[in-house]
Amino acid sequence: MKSTYLQLGERVMLIDAKDRHYLITLRADAAFHTHAGIIQHNDIIGAPEGSLIRGSTERSFLVLRPTLSDVVLKMPRGAQVIYPKDLGTILMQADIGPGMRVLESGVGSGALSMTMLRAGALITGYEIREDFAEQAKKNVHDMLGDDVSYDVKIRDVTLGIDEEDFDRIVLDMPEPWDVVKHAEGALRPGGILLCYLPTINQTQLLRETLRQHSFGLEETVEILRRTWHIDGRSVRPDHRMVAHTGFLTSARRLVRRVELPDAT
Repeated sequence: MKSTYLQLGERVMLIDAKDRHYLITLRADAAFHTHAGIIQHNDIIGAPEGSLIRGSTERSFLVLRPTLSDVVLKMPRGAQVIYPKDLGTILMQADIGPGMRVLESGVGSGALSMTMLRAGALITGYEIREDFAEQAKKNVHDMLGDDVSYDVKIRDVTLGIDEEDFDRIVLDMPEPWDVVKHAEGALRPGGILLCYLPTINQTQLLRETLRQHSFGLEETVEILRRTWHIDGRSVRPDHRMVAHTGFLTSARRLVRRVELPDAT
């Protein structure tokens, strides 16, 4: 359990009066500069989480430990991250849980990796770009520490998968249909393949490929997130929402392809 009080070396989120968020790591005698004033790290170190910290211009900043969602949206990145609204759905749709062996390909900036690791998964990552792999490992270890099962290899998953008996395979890459035949051999029967794709044309081609292999119970979903403005009697949807980001397609690895009867 974390201490109530913020400590040297921790990452914290500063939030100003206009709801702007700043992610910083606490260092002795350091200062964080914003257009709204300068915040001394020493004023934050030892303060209770949830405190208001006054800056050099007498403006106050709320200080909290960041959530995983905060870190995903603010962390350094090489590749585009998967949005939090999709990350939560991936955990449920792929049924990621403690002790599960997961192959992740296209680790990007590590957002999906840290989400699955925090759920207790054991991850083997394939990434073709070394710079992305290094950034992902740094982001993961900065968030979760070094005591996580995270092994990232510089490999092209379309050329094959070395390991076997994975519980789950999760792909964030533009051509996952090239991996389906390899996933068929690397997943245990009953395991789940999940793919994240930006366009429906890509998704359609993936679904057609799945039908040619030992997969079934395919499902494709899209998650839309809309927040609401609630202030007294002023109640309405917010003017902006996070709508389309991608399509999530999952399928179960079967001993052989099974065609279920159409419910209609």
